[in-house]
Amino acid sequence: MTVSILRTADAWWVHTDSGAARINTDAATTRELLADRATIDAAAESTDTVPVGSLDLLSPITTPCRVVAQATNFASHVKDVGRDPSKTPLTFFRKASGSVTGPFGDIVKPDHVTLLDYEVEIALVVGRELPVGTEVTEANLADFVVGLVLTNDVSARDVQITKAQFFESKSYPTFTPVGPALVLVDAEELKRFGDLRLRLSVNDEVRQDMVVQGDILFPPVQALQALAKFQKVDAGDLVLTGTPVGTALTTHGIAPKGDMDLGAFLSAQAENNPNYLHDGDVIEATVATDDGAINLGVQRNVVVYK
Repeated sequence: MTVSILRTADAWWVHTDSGAARINTDAATTRELLADRATIDAAAESTDTVPVGSLDLLSPITTPCRVVAQATNFASHVKDVGRDPSKTPLTFFRKASGSVTGPFGDIVKPDHVTLLDYEVEIALVVGRELPVGTEVTEANLADFVVGLVLTNDVSARDVQITKAQFFESKSYPTFTPVGPALVLVDAEELKRFGDLRLRLSVNDEVRQDMVVQGDILFPPVQALQALAKFQKVDAGDLVLTGTPVGTALTTHGIAPKGDMDLGAFLSAQAENNPNYLHDGDVIEATVATDDGAINLGVQRNVVVYK
Protein backbone atom coordinates (compact mmCIF):
# COMPACT_ATOMS: atom_id res chain seq x y z
CA MET A 1 0.00 0.00 0.00
CA THR A 2 1.27 3.47 -0.86
CA VAL A 3 2.27 5.93 1.87
CA SER A 4 1.46 9.62 1.28
CA ILE A 5 3.76 12.15 2.95
CA LEU A 6 2.62 15.73 3.53
CA ARG A 7 4.63 18.75 4.66
CA THR A 8 3.80 21.94 6.54
CA ALA A 9 6.10 24.74 7.67
CA ASP A 10 6.78 23.04 11.00
CA ALA A 11 6.25 19.31 10.47
CA TRP A 12 6.05 16.25 8.25
CA TRP A 13 2.88 14.13 8.18
CA VAL A 14 1.53 10.85 6.86
CA HIS A 15 -1.94 10.95 5.31
CA THR A 16 -3.83 8.06 6.92
CA ASP A 17 -7.44 6.89 6.65
CA SER A 18 -8.35 8.95 9.73
CA GLY A 19 -6.40 12.12 8.88
CA ALA A 20 -2.81 13.36 9.06
CA ALA A 21 -0.45 11.76 11.58
CA ARG A 22 2.63 13.74 12.54
CA ILE A 23 5.99 12.09 11.83
CA ASN A 24 8.31 12.17 14.83
CA THR A 25 11.38 13.47 13.05
CA ASP A 26 13.87 16.31 13.09
CA ALA A 27 14.39 16.01 9.32
CA ALA A 28 14.70 19.40 7.66
CA THR A 29 14.85 18.13 4.09
CA THR A 30 13.13 15.51 1.99
CA ARG A 31 16.44 13.69 1.65
CA GLU A 32 16.83 13.46 5.45
CA LEU A 33 13.26 12.26 5.89
CA LEU A 34 13.59 9.52 3.28
CA ALA A 35 16.60 8.15 5.16
CA ASP A 36 14.36 7.33 8.16
CA ARG A 37 11.69 5.03 6.71
CA ALA A 38 11.02 3.39 10.08
CA THR A 39 9.79 6.68 11.52
CA ILE A 40 7.55 7.23 8.49
CA ASP A 41 6.07 3.74 8.86
CA ALA A 42 5.45 4.31 12.57
CA ALA A 43 3.46 7.45 11.82
CA ALA A 44 1.43 5.55 9.22
CA GLU A 45 0.18 3.28 12.02
CA SER A 46 -0.73 6.13 14.36
CA THR A 47 -4.32 6.96 15.29
CA ASP A 48 -3.35 10.39 16.68
CA THR A 49 -4.37 12.51 13.72
CA VAL A 50 -5.61 15.94 12.68
CA PRO A 51 -7.85 16.76 9.70
CA VAL A 52 -5.81 17.08 6.51
CA GLY A 53 -7.91 20.12 5.59
CA SER A 54 -6.59 21.94 8.65
CA LEU A 55 -3.01 21.83 7.34
CA ASP A 56 -1.38 24.55 5.24
CA LEU A 57 0.47 22.24 2.88
CA LEU A 58 3.79 23.08 1.24
CA SER A 59 5.68 21.21 -1.45
CA PRO A 60 6.70 17.82 0.01
CA ILE A 61 9.98 18.21 -1.89
CA THR A 62 12.33 20.64 -0.17
CA THR A 63 14.75 22.87 -2.01
CA PRO A 64 17.46 23.22 -3.11
CA CYS A 65 17.29 20.03 -5.15
CA ARG A 66 17.82 18.96 -8.74
CA VAL A 67 14.77 19.34 -10.94
CA VAL A 68 15.41 17.39 -14.15
CA ALA A 69 12.70 17.07 -16.81
CA GLN A 70 12.12 14.98 -19.91
CA ALA A 71 11.17 17.03 -22.96
CA THR A 72 8.30 16.09 -25.34
CA ASN A 73 7.93 12.61 -23.88
CA PHE A 74 4.28 11.85 -24.76
CA ALA A 75 3.41 10.99 -28.37
CA SER A 76 0.14 12.93 -28.27
CA HIS A 77 1.93 16.12 -27.19
CA VAL A 78 4.68 15.66 -29.77
CA LYS A 79 2.08 15.39 -32.56
CA ASP A 80 0.18 18.39 -31.24
CA VAL A 81 3.23 20.62 -31.56
CA GLY A 82 3.84 19.45 -35.13
CA ARG A 83 6.56 16.87 -34.65
CA ASP A 84 6.98 13.17 -35.40
CA PRO A 85 7.10 10.89 -32.30
CA SER A 86 9.17 8.32 -34.18
CA LYS A 87 11.89 10.94 -34.73
CA THR A 88 11.79 12.41 -31.21
CA PRO A 89 14.85 11.54 -29.10
CA LEU A 90 15.04 11.17 -25.34
CA THR A 91 16.15 14.59 -24.11
CA PHE A 92 16.35 16.38 -20.77
CA PHE A 93 16.38 19.92 -19.49
CA ARG A 94 16.80 21.43 -16.04
CA LYS A 95 14.52 23.71 -14.05
CA ALA A 96 15.77 25.89 -11.22
CA SER A 97 14.63 24.52 -7.87
CA GLY A 98 13.73 28.11 -7.01
CA SER A 99 10.70 27.56 -9.28
CA VAL A 100 9.20 25.03 -6.83
CA THR A 101 6.06 26.16 -5.03
CA GLY A 102 3.36 24.40 -3.05
CA PRO A 103 0.30 22.54 -4.32
CA PHE A 104 -2.02 25.45 -3.55
CA GLY A 105 0.29 28.43 -4.07
CA ASP A 106 -0.28 31.13 -6.66
CA ILE A 107 1.40 30.89 -10.06
CA VAL A 108 2.79 34.38 -10.69
CA LYS A 109 3.28 35.52 -14.29
CA PRO A 110 6.21 37.91 -14.81
CA ASP A 111 5.32 41.20 -16.51
CA HIS A 112 7.17 40.45 -19.74
CA VAL A 113 5.60 37.00 -20.32
CA THR A 114 2.64 36.87 -22.72
CA LEU A 115 2.10 33.15 -23.41
CA LEU A 116 1.80 31.38 -20.06
CA ASP A 117 1.19 27.63 -20.33
CA TYR A 118 0.66 24.56 -18.12
CA GLU A 119 1.86 20.93 -18.27
CA VAL A 120 0.60 18.37 -15.77
CA GLU A 121 3.39 15.86 -15.09
CA ILE A 122 4.37 12.97 -12.87
CA ALA A 123 7.73 13.41 -11.17
CA LEU A 124 9.88 10.53 -10.01
CA VAL A 125 11.26 11.12 -6.52
CA VAL A 126 14.79 9.78 -6.19
CA GLY A 127 15.32 7.83 -2.97
CA ARG A 128 19.05 7.19 -3.00
CA GLU A 129 22.14 8.43 -4.77
CA LEU A 130 22.34 7.42 -8.42
CA PRO A 131 25.92 8.09 -9.53
CA VAL A 132 26.99 8.51 -13.14
CA GLY A 133 27.62 5.07 -14.59
CA THR A 134 24.95 3.28 -12.56
CA GLU A 135 23.20 0.45 -14.39
CA VAL A 136 19.46 0.94 -14.06
CA THR A 137 17.16 -1.97 -14.95
CA GLU A 138 13.52 -2.89 -14.51
CA ALA A 139 14.66 -5.15 -11.66
CA ASN A 140 16.39 -2.40 -9.65
CA LEU A 141 14.34 0.66 -10.66
CA ALA A 142 12.55 0.74 -7.30
CA ASP A 143 15.94 0.92 -5.56
CA PHE A 144 16.32 4.43 -6.96
CA VAL A 145 12.72 5.66 -7.40
CA VAL A 146 11.16 5.80 -3.93
CA GLY A 147 8.04 7.74 -4.79
CA LEU A 148 5.95 9.81 -7.17
CA VAL A 149 4.65 13.36 -6.92
CA LEU A 150 2.25 15.51 -8.93
CA THR A 151 3.86 18.49 -10.65
CA ASN A 152 2.97 21.24 -13.13
CA ASP A 153 5.71 22.35 -15.52
CA VAL A 154 4.52 25.94 -16.01
CA SER A 155 6.11 27.48 -19.10
CA ALA A 156 6.57 30.94 -20.61
CA ARG A 157 6.20 29.85 -24.24
CA ASP A 158 7.17 33.18 -25.78
CA VAL A 159 10.46 33.11 -23.85
CA GLN A 160 10.99 29.44 -24.68
CA ILE A 161 10.41 29.90 -28.40
CA THR A 162 12.27 33.17 -28.96
CA LYS A 163 15.33 32.10 -26.98
CA ALA A 164 15.24 28.44 -28.15
CA GLN A 165 15.91 27.15 -24.65
CA PHE A 166 13.95 25.79 -21.72
CA PHE A 167 15.81 26.78 -18.55
CA GLU A 168 14.74 30.42 -18.26
CA SER A 169 11.23 29.90 -19.62
CA LYS A 170 10.44 27.21 -17.06
CA SER A 171 12.40 28.45 -14.04
CA TYR A 172 10.65 31.62 -12.86
CA PRO A 173 9.52 31.55 -9.21
CA THR A 174 6.27 29.54 -8.76
CA PHE A 175 6.65 27.79 -12.14
CA THR A 176 6.82 24.30 -10.61
CA PRO A 177 3.90 23.55 -8.28
CA VAL A 178 4.66 20.28 -6.45
CA GLY A 179 2.41 18.07 -4.34
CA PRO A 180 0.29 17.85 -2.30
CA ALA A 181 1.72 14.43 -1.42
CA LEU A 182 4.98 12.60 -1.88
CA VAL A 183 3.55 9.14 -2.51
CA LEU A 184 5.95 6.36 -1.57
CA VAL A 185 5.60 3.28 -3.77
CA ASP A 186 7.07 -0.21 -3.69
CA ALA A 187 8.36 -2.18 -6.68
CA GLU A 188 4.95 -3.65 -7.57
CA GLU A 189 3.22 -0.28 -7.34
CA LEU A 190 5.93 1.32 -9.47
CA LYS A 191 5.14 -1.24 -12.17
CA ARG A 192 1.71 0.41 -12.42
CA PHE A 193 3.25 3.70 -13.57
CA GLY A 194 1.64 3.14 -16.97
CA ASP A 195 -1.83 2.96 -15.40
CA LEU A 196 -1.66 6.50 -14.05
CA ARG A 197 -4.00 9.08 -15.57
CA LEU A 198 -2.88 12.70 -15.84
CA ARG A 199 -5.71 15.22 -15.76
CA LEU A 200 -5.70 19.01 -15.73
CA SER A 201 -8.50 21.56 -15.96
CA VAL A 202 -8.57 25.34 -16.18
CA ASN A 203 -11.64 26.97 -14.63
CA ASP A 204 -13.29 23.51 -14.58
CA GLU A 205 -12.70 22.98 -18.32
CA VAL A 206 -10.73 19.76 -18.86
CA ARG A 207 -7.66 20.47 -20.97
CA GLN A 208 -5.52 17.36 -20.42
CA ASP A 209 -6.75 13.81 -19.74
CA MET A 210 -4.53 10.87 -20.69
CA VAL A 211 -3.32 7.53 -19.33
CA VAL A 212 0.46 7.08 -19.43
CA GLN A 213 0.52 3.63 -21.05
CA GLY A 214 0.51 3.79 -24.83
CA ASP A 215 1.38 7.49 -24.97
CA ILE A 216 4.69 7.85 -23.14
CA LEU A 217 7.74 7.52 -25.38
CA PHE A 218 10.48 6.84 -22.82
CA PRO A 219 9.25 5.39 -19.48
CA PRO A 220 11.12 5.79 -16.17
CA VAL A 221 13.62 2.96 -16.58
CA GLN A 222 14.78 4.32 -19.94
CA ALA A 223 14.90 7.85 -18.57
CA LEU A 224 17.13 6.90 -15.65
CA GLN A 225 19.30 4.71 -17.86
CA ALA A 226 19.97 7.72 -20.09
CA LEU A 227 20.33 10.17 -17.21
CA ALA A 228 22.85 7.96 -15.41
CA LYS A 229 25.17 8.23 -18.37
CA PHE A 230 25.93 11.88 -17.64
CA GLN A 231 24.10 13.25 -14.55
CA LYS A 232 24.29 12.22 -10.92
CA VAL A 233 21.06 12.54 -8.96
CA ASP A 234 20.55 12.29 -5.20
CA ALA A 235 17.81 11.43 -2.74
CA GLY A 236 15.16 14.12 -2.79
CA ASP A 237 15.78 15.10 -6.42
CA LEU A 238 12.97 15.17 -8.99
CA VAL A 239 12.77 13.78 -12.52
CA LEU A 240 9.70 15.07 -14.39
CA THR A 241 8.46 12.61 -17.00
CA GLY A 242 6.59 14.73 -19.55
CA THR A 243 3.05 15.81 -20.38
CA PRO A 244 0.33 14.62 -22.78
CA VAL A 245 -1.69 16.53 -25.37
CA GLY A 246 -3.80 19.45 -24.22
CA THR A 247 -1.34 22.22 -23.39
CA ALA A 248 -2.14 25.67 -24.70
CA LEU A 249 0.81 25.48 -27.11
CA THR A 250 -0.32 23.78 -30.32
CA THR A 251 0.33 24.11 -34.03
CA HIS A 252 -3.04 22.63 -35.02
CA GLY A 253 -5.21 25.28 -36.64
CA ILE A 254 -3.18 28.13 -35.13
CA ALA A 255 0.23 28.11 -36.80
CA PRO A 256 0.67 29.96 -40.10
CA LYS A 257 0.59 27.78 -43.20
CA GLY A 258 3.78 26.92 -45.03
CA ASP A 259 7.17 28.05 -43.73
CA MET A 260 6.78 29.18 -40.14
CA ASP A 261 8.01 32.71 -39.45
CA LEU A 262 8.75 33.02 -35.74
CA GLY A 263 7.06 36.38 -35.35
CA ALA A 264 3.99 35.23 -37.24
CA PHE A 265 3.82 32.06 -35.15
CA LEU A 266 3.91 33.96 -31.85
CA SER A 267 1.37 36.49 -33.11
CA ALA A 268 -0.96 33.68 -34.18
CA GLN A 269 -0.64 32.05 -30.77
CA ALA A 270 -1.37 35.32 -28.96
CA GLU A 271 -4.26 36.39 -31.19
CA ASN A 272 -5.99 33.10 -32.02
CA ASN A 273 -5.35 30.82 -29.06
CA PRO A 274 -7.50 31.54 -25.97
CA ASN A 275 -6.08 28.65 -23.95
CA TYR A 276 -3.04 30.41 -22.53
CA LEU A 277 -3.42 31.25 -18.85
CA HIS A 278 -5.07 34.48 -17.75
CA ASP A 279 -5.15 36.44 -14.51
CA GLY A 280 -7.40 34.66 -12.01
CA ASP A 281 -7.51 31.32 -13.84
CA VAL A 282 -7.81 28.32 -11.51
CA ILE A 283 -5.76 25.28 -12.48
CA GLU A 284 -6.68 21.93 -10.98
CA ALA A 285 -4.53 18.86 -11.62
CA THR A 286 -4.71 15.24 -10.54
CA VAL A 287 -2.75 12.06 -11.16
CA ALA A 288 -4.14 8.68 -10.13
CA THR A 289 -4.88 5.18 -11.37
CA ASP A 290 -8.49 4.77 -12.38
CA ASP A 291 -9.02 2.27 -9.54
CA GLY A 292 -7.62 4.73 -6.97
CA ALA A 293 -4.89 2.36 -5.77
CA ILE A 294 -2.27 5.04 -6.47
CA ASN A 295 -3.40 8.64 -5.99
CA LEU A 296 -1.03 11.61 -5.99
CA GLY A 297 -3.74 14.00 -4.79
CA VAL A 298 -5.29 17.19 -6.09
CA GLN A 299 -3.28 20.32 -6.89
CA ARG A 300 -5.06 23.66 -7.18
CA ASN A 301 -3.30 26.90 -8.15
CA VAL A 302 -4.53 30.37 -9.08
CA VAL A 303 -2.78 32.37 -11.80
CA VAL A 304 -1.77 35.89 -10.74
CA TYR A 305 -0.55 38.55 -13.14
CA LYS A 306 1.99 40.97 -11.69
